[in-house]
Amino acid sequence: MTVQLTIPRPDDWHLHLRDGAMLKAVLPETARDFARAIIMPNLVPPVVTGDQAAAYRDRILAALPDGMGFEPLMTLYLTEDTDPADVAAAHASGLVKAVKLYPAGATTNSASGVSNFDKVRGVLETMADIGLPLCTHGEVTDHDIDIFDREAVFIDRVLDPIRRATPSLRVVMEHITTKNAADYVSSQEQDLGATITTHHLIINRNHILAGGIKPHYYCLPVAKREEHRLALRAAATSGDKRFFLGTDSAPHTDPNKLSACGCAGCFTATNTMPLLAHVFEEDSALDKLAGFTSENGPEFYRLPVNTESLTLKKQDSPVAFPAQIETEDGPVTVFDPGFDVFWKVA
Repeated sequence: MTVQLTIPRPDDWHLHLRDGAMLKAVLPETARDFARAIIMPNLVPPVVTGDQAAAYRDRILAALPDGMGFEPLMTLYLTEDTDPADVAAAHASGLVKAVKLYPAGATTNSASGVSNFDKVRGVLETMADIGLPLCTHGEVTDHDIDIFDREAVFIDRVLDPIRRATPSLRVVMEHITTKNAADYVSSQEQDLGATITTHHLIINRNHILAGGIKPHYYCLPVAKREEHRLALRAAATSGDKRFFLGTDSAPHTDPNKLSACGCAGCFTATNTMPLLAHVFEEDSALDKLAGFTSENGPEFYRLPVNTESLTLKKQDSPVAFPAQIETEDGPVTVFDPGFDVFWKVA
């Protein structure tokens, strides 16, 4: 039995850190294990310009505890008024590593997102010219489209037309949740990658809805049928370099999660690496874990693999992860996989 595994220090290619007191509380949970992370820009107000991204990066670094090494990789929030010149300048400075596309109304703090995709053609063409990736929240928001079908429809109606119109644009399909998305990525030869979250490898929609509503499993995109979860597991553990880890770890206080209109998001930063070791071992793919968490993402983003390492150890008794972390805004519940985990970060 494998009892220890050492891999290059991983990165998180999709992370929500929030701001203020929440940022200060949740940042150490990521920086403990991860060297870098793509930071989501959906604050209120959103991070739209290079100057705003620089200010947010400075707040993140100021909140980092002494002795922890962590590099925030900044993104810009794409709006219909985004200035292509500002995007190009922010990229040229080394500050911004991607631009985030939220269809308006698709998820938390996405009201400033895109409704008319013709209005962002100029930005997308500039990004294609300079090699700056577009990260997509891949759901349509039409009220007549079932919430469980919105990712598949996005591929057909939005993503594929964008890629055909701008074929050299590098795109990351973020937090994919369907076999449709995994198959689409696998069918494309270049300039397309996809992140997969920890929780979408573990839960399906029954976890949210069967036996009573479970608010702490509610996320967007929402978890789908079991066949889709299994397709994501197959993609993540395949060794295919087009798939890599983006936790989409999204902290909300318990009162906000448990409210009448509960916030979407699972907070997985605390225990992601042990959970992934469990999943990959279960699928006889521990040899593929380093690729998924530490190598494929840097290759897509044209960054070096981290030289530091992280060691995971398996023990005989279950690991006791904290049920919550405390913040000045209130408690945040840590994702509970619903099964015993025997792996821990050494």
